[in-house]
Amino acid sequence: MKIAVITGASSGMGREFVRQTGHFYRDLDEIWVIARRKERLERLRKESSVPLRIFDGDLLKKQVYKQYHSELKEWQPEVRMLVNAAGFGRSGKFTDIASESKKLQTDMVDLNCRALTRMIQITLPYMGKGGRIINLASAAAFCPQNGFAVYAATKAYVLSLSRALSSELRTRGIIVTAVCPGPVDTEFFRVSGELTAPLKKLTMVKAPAVVRKALKDSRKRREISVYGVPMKAAHIGAKLLPHRLILRAEEML
Repeated sequence: MKIAVITGASSGMGREFVRQTGHFYRDLDEIWVIARRKERLERLRKESSVPLRIFDGDLLKKQVYKQYHSELKEWQPEVRMLVNAAGFGRSGKFTDIASESKKLQTDMVDLNCRALTRMIQITLPYMGKGGRIINLASAAAFCPQNGFAVYAATKAYVLSLSRALSSELRTRGIIVTAVCPGPVDTEFFRVSGELTAPLKKLTMVKAPAVVRKALKDSRKRREISVYGVPMKAAHIGAKLLPHRLILRAEEML
């Protein structure tokens, strides 16, 4: 049995990966989808060209990992692709968010970093040559961000881990790609807070285009997928400019 596994599949980028993955891999038997909202996953069945196996659960809790691991051991599938799309962010100053909720920022670390790492760890034994891992990072990974401190830090972790794994797994023929978009028009901003910066509003893009490029970049064995000229420029700028200057510029925006 050949499968793809996609977390965060009930909305946003994860849902779009489900829609497009069947066209990317023509010989998949199933896509295993993981998310909290079962009713949305059930509706997604109608939009997928490949049969879905649903794991409804919270990646901040143990139960969904137990169920997923159990199914892997029972069915012994060949995992052709793992997409780690689950995650969330919250904008605002660190102290303000902490005042709102003591768990919010640590939950962000747990979902964006620990859950992603755990999914890779559980899945890798079932991946072989030609397998792919796609991790949803962000352009926020390129440098520290005022008002997005924890989120940007978690995505820097995702980017760094992805690049290291790309090197480590090359001899096994497994391709790892970190996807680093700027603002994407999804439900993400309902949780993180609506965009107020005019520049970010102008650079917002649609999820289907970002996912399409991510799949193409994975096929081309690229370590990083960056969609659009503004984000490519931001990537270059973050390499050339001292981060302290970028932080000061952010304070003035």
